[in-house]
Amino acid sequence: MKQYLLSIYQPDGPAPEPEVLEPILRELDALNNEIRAAGAWVFAAGLQPPETATVLQAKGDDLLVTDGPFTEGKEHLGGFTVIQVETEDEALEWSRRLARVLSPLHVEVRPFG
Repeated sequence: MKQYLLSIYQPDGPAPEPEVLEPILRELDALNNEIRAAGAWVFAAGLQPPETATVLQAKGDDLLVTDGPFTEGKEHLGGFTVIQVETEDEALEWSRRLARVLSPLHVEVRPFG
């Protein structure tokens, strides 16, 4: 079985109001339960906003440490799910379902090593 990272990108800015966010979170929880029941679940998590990031870069013997995201952009990685399935088609099907729940957010699918 192969593992896939389903990356969820969201726009910068404040979180949606509770009346918008709560139904989405309920649908997401239901989908995550389906992924678990299918035996494809590995791990999932939401991330704190990009301004909470710390970036480290080695330059020779020096280590540069900076606050904030590595890149400037209008959207950021907001969360992810790791699944384990037999085929890329299965990964894409779970990703399609995730994208529908989180519409209009983007979901990127990428296999591990």
